[in-house]
Amino acid sequence: MSIYLGIDVGTSGTKVLAINERGKIVATAMAEYATHHPRPLWSEQDPEDWWNASVKSVRAVVRKASVRRGEVKAIGLSGQMHGSVFLDKRGKVLRRAILWNDQRTAEECQQIERLAGGRQRLIKMVANPALTGFTAPKILWLRNHEPRRFDKTAKVLLPKDEIRRRLTGELATDVSDASGTLLLDIARRRWSRTLLSKLELDPDLLPRLYESEEVTGQLTREAAKTLGLTVDCVVVAGAGDCAAGAVGNGIVRRGVLSTSIGTSGVMFVHSDEMKLDPAGRLHTFCHAVRGRWHMMGVHLAAGGSLQWFRNALCETDMLAARRANVDIYELLGKEARAVAPGSEGLFFLPYLAGERTPHADPLARGCFVGLTLKHTRGHLVRAVMEGVTYALCESLAILRELKVPVRQIRASGGGSKSRLWRQIQADVFGQQVVTTAADEGPAFGVALLAAVGTGAFKNIEEACEATVRVTDKTSVQPAFKKQYDRAFPVYQELYRSLRDSFQQIAKLQ
Repeated sequence: MSIYLGIDVGTSGTKVLAINERGKIVATAMAEYATHHPRPLWSEQDPEDWWNASVKSVRAVVRKASVRRGEVKAIGLSGQMHGSVFLDKRGKVLRRAILWNDQRTAEECQQIERLAGGRQRLIKMVANPALTGFTAPKILWLRNHEPRRFDKTAKVLLPKDEIRRRLTGELATDVSDASGTLLLDIARRRWSRTLLSKLELDPDLLPRLYESEEVTGQLTREAAKTLGLTVDCVVVAGAGDCAAGAVGNGIVRRGVLSTSIGTSGVMFVHSDEMKLDPAGRLHTFCHAVRGRWHMMGVHLAAGGSLQWFRNALCETDMLAARRANVDIYELLGKEARAVAPGSEGLFFLPYLAGERTPHADPLARGCFVGLTLKHTRGHLVRAVMEGVTYALCESLAILRELKVPVRQIRASGGGSKSRLWRQIQADVFGQQVVTTAADEGPAFGVALLAAVGTGAFKNIEEACEATVRVTDKTSVQPAFKKQYDRAFPVYQELYRSLRDSFQQIAKLQ
């Protein structure tokens, strides 16, 4: 039997998944770790925690699946995008990694656009504007604020690629993850020497580029021994978590869109050719499908908004639910289901970590608007779900404006497990939403890429055709859609009305 592993280095933890040669999932495991916030809006993690979690989870999966050492043929890697791991020439990590949701680099984004010759010229070079979450601004931040560390930096790796280094010794990445650095020539799928030159960055800082299913190396003896595997196990390039999750959900053909609600929220659509949003509101990145691209809207606090609500306002109920062996999210969902669509005029802006699409505003703030004495906790919960869905719908509205075909919407991530949230999405989007049997996220996607890379499938399209099945459909309820059609423009106007106030609020923190 041949086994393929997918390792996903996420924000809250690392998930490992094993599939057989037919793409059937045989075991999963996950290990969590901490995120550090040394200052407001800063977000960092220790790469050593990623490695320890990866080792723990791989060993757990191998044990659960009763796999022999030599049966694991290949590993695919995925992970949170944009994070920066700074290494010296000996391979020593110089500081904690700066994550995708860190907002410290607003000045560096302005610096990049200035050095590039303006926002539009930057978009022509790398298909995207400079955003605080991207990797390039983090590199400049290190040069501007920690010059001694910058001078020692020999390589900058993305999170999953630090795990690759520990597994194989190779310094490499794939084009989908590299797209989120802001340093990739997206059209030509190679590093942009033009932009690197303008930013006065050495191209040698960056790792070698691969397509997602390509083999990048084999396990070292040390790594094989640590994981309980053999040196014959190869590691494929893999993909950034958004592209990997899309592969795992079968978003590998024109006209299929993924709406994912995890910690962040993502609207992701496959494209056979490179398409740009001239205004830079949506990202255009290389896909994990060889020679293909995707467009994507990203929202920084989607499921994270409901998680914040649970942690901040439901502590007593969480303890009671735990004692009763009840899922607190099921309890909150039940309360929200009792509330009419539109939450009786209550809105939630899910900008708890700033916002990326479409506003690119790190200073945007979350808020409830329209509270009255009549509103209950159920109203608050439903308003959070609706606010996150409105945010996702802003990306969908841009795709429709650009005439990008969206024939099918597939829901994934933790939010897709809620029947209520799936219904809210269908009604707000005005289009049927489906779910698939293979909703295991990025880890499943890169396990499929590992299988493709070693010949178990001809290509990733064939792998998805063989393994991804639609299992549930949520249709639009016309009366609810009508209510949301009236509310959505109000939601959009709220940001415009509060934008200047957000700037003033930021100065008070």
